[in-house]
Amino acid sequence: MTVEGGGSATASGLTARARLGLTLIAGAAVANIYYNQPLLALLVGDFDEQAALWVPTASLIGYGLGIVGLVPLGDSLPRRSLIIGQALGLSVALLAAGLSPNLLTLALASLLVGFLASAAQQAVPFAAELAPDASRGRVVGQVMTGLLSGILLARTVSGFVGAQFGWRVVFLAASVVAVMMAGIAAATLPRTPQTKPLRYRALMLSVLHLVKTQPTLRSASLSQAFLFAGFNAFWATLALLVEAPPFDLTAAGAGLFGVIGVAGALVAPLSGRFTDKRGARPVVLAGGAMVIAAFAVLWLAGASSLIAVGIGVLLIDIGINAALIANQTRAYALVPGARGRINTVLFTAMFVFGAIGAFAGSRAFLSFGWPGVCSVGAVFASAGLAVAVAERSRPASP
Repeated sequence: MTVEGGGSATASGLTARARLGLTLIAGAAVANIYYNQPLLALLVGDFDEQAALWVPTASLIGYGLGIVGLVPLGDSLPRRSLIIGQALGLSVALLAAGLSPNLLTLALASLLVGFLASAAQQAVPFAAELAPDASRGRVVGQVMTGLLSGILLARTVSGFVGAQFGWRVVFLAASVVAVMMAGIAAATLPRTPQTKPLRYRALMLSVLHLVKTQPTLRSASLSQAFLFAGFNAFWATLALLVEAPPFDLTAAGAGLFGVIGVAGALVAPLSGRFTDKRGARPVVLAGGAMVIAAFAVLWLAGASSLIAVGIGVLLIDIGINAALIANQTRAYALVPGARGRINTVLFTAMFVFGAIGAFAGSRAFLSFGWPGVCSVGAVFASAGLAVAVAERSRPASP
């Protein structure tokens, strides 16, 4: 069985206009699964305490389903049309969320919002497809900067708008932004030639074939998944640490640590440039080492010093994002016509391990306190680094 599809590897290149469009689309699309998080108290007030569980869970589940079920279609159908269609559908789903009369409707709308917000994961392989080989890492890094910035800004903007105007206005405004996103895609993204399309069943089976035949993809996915598990073990418990003595921060104060994540977003293009020049492996190793160093700092002083917590956040965010850009870049180079499916493998592994990491971190905090969290995070990060260290160069399968 060969891996094939409609994604063109012969595009003439990525113009500055298209690169900007993809960066904006990635950020605007992924933001939709995070808008609800600062609004949970308002949602609980209008519905009941179950809203705090079902609304964010539904949006994240939907996003995962979109990565598995929609993103591979970009290798068989024109990605420009897929992004436009998902953006318009996303607008309708957000409108339904904003007008929801009950929690069930809101949860179902949130599931659909997450599913269609996976357009963000169409933008990244599209950029990799259009970029020249020599600058693919830099281009992927720039588009990922948009995606990561969208995650950060979503919480800030949503919290402000929700506090001033109510939670419904957030979703209704996001519906308008989704229409604008479709317009940006139509105005900036190129039409790429389509080759032989695959039936959906064959497309999904070829995802498994990629996992089986591409050792570099397995290594990139596994190393990044372990690092992401450590990342989630930390972020799932950070608020529990800083909102308790001796820090006694408010929820808003705890949320400010996310602003430090801007550094992680800004380092993405630098990581991409270094990957283009020196290869992915040194960047992955450096990123993994940085995450391990972060947990060492957090273990030694994180329970008593907010400065140490800030340093830990900075090191974790820079390390995880540097490794991600490098792992994406080397994975996208394996099979040019299968970058959507490669993206599916990589991010599915990350989401699964991320959920495991969040659960393990929470259990460790409840059982052993902050040192337990640091131990779990360090073990996950060390496993990710070990995978990268143990990897040997192997030829890719056609």
